[in-house]
Amino acid sequence: MRTVKSYPESWPLHTPFVIARGSRTEAKVVVVEIEEDGVKGTGEATPYARYGETEASVLAQIAEILPGLQQGMTRDALQLAMPAGAARNAIDSALWDLQSRQQRRDLWALNGVNPPAEVVTAQTISIDTPEAMASSARALWQHGATLLKIKLDDTFITERLVAIRAAVPQATLIVDANESWQAEGLAARCQLLADLDVAMLEQPLPAGQDAALANFIHPLPICADESCHTRDSLPALKGRYEMVNIKLDKAGGLTEALALASEAKALGLEVMLGCMICTSRAIHAALPLVPAARFADLDGPTWLAVDVEPAIQVSAGRVVIAASAAG
Repeated sequence: MRTVKSYPESWPLHTPFVIARGSRTEAKVVVVEIEEDGVKGTGEATPYARYGETEASVLAQIAEILPGLQQGMTRDALQLAMPAGAARNAIDSALWDLQSRQQRRDLWALNGVNPPAEVVTAQTISIDTPEAMASSARALWQHGATLLKIKLDDTFITERLVAIRAAVPQATLIVDANESWQAEGLAARCQLLADLDVAMLEQPLPAGQDAALANFIHPLPICADESCHTRDSLPALKGRYEMVNIKLDKAGGLTEALALASEAKALGLEVMLGCMICTSRAIHAALPLVPAARFADLDGPTWLAVDVEPAIQVSAGRVVIAASAAG
């Protein structure tokens, strides 16, 4: 018989995190603990208001399937018992962690994946004045970060990007508009990004309005984030996007995320591995997806004033896998 616990946590940020749809000063997560024969696995998820989730709604979803979990529900059964989202991710991650600890094998070994020594992670620059964003970019570059993710809304796009590019002429830049742009004017904005040597544009249009990207000629890759959750999302993305951003909280856990990455690549779509603002627990759970990703965006815990232990080690814009793999 298993014992299962679920509870919310709040983790203050050291700096406000600002994107197109708002600002936050803390990370609110839900934790699931599953204990079996004296061994405990732990999973974490970040409820996301954009998808209609709150800590209360996620905890309620978990409570609904508590009897099945206590009686030994498997990961495969979980996929059928719950929809994709944060609640399923918290449970799926806890089940993976439980198996890892029971077998004394890390997630890399369980998935037959050879871990790299380290992985370059994007370091995010949240929305601010052009001068402040350029200053943040310069500071990150000087500390060794080479891949910078620029958050934008629908204002001061040229001013912000020109200032950042001038501050870090050699950095690899990716831009995330978080659904804040419209189809009108998108071609000119894509050309601006290409002229500034931006490597990729993430989710410029609102999910559900990306039909405008069909047969849309653009000079840089466009990545689906809010438009891609699970494998069911993929048919509508072909011909509109070149890349998908996979996050465990959207996919409902590593189990679906691994299948999504495989199917996306089979369809010719590249993969970005993303995260929410979270603790290191959530990053540990996603690490087996690293080899599939062209870009990794795993800096969520670096926004926390204090992280869980063991914390991922991020040094000079790189996640040190040797220090982060075991969980």
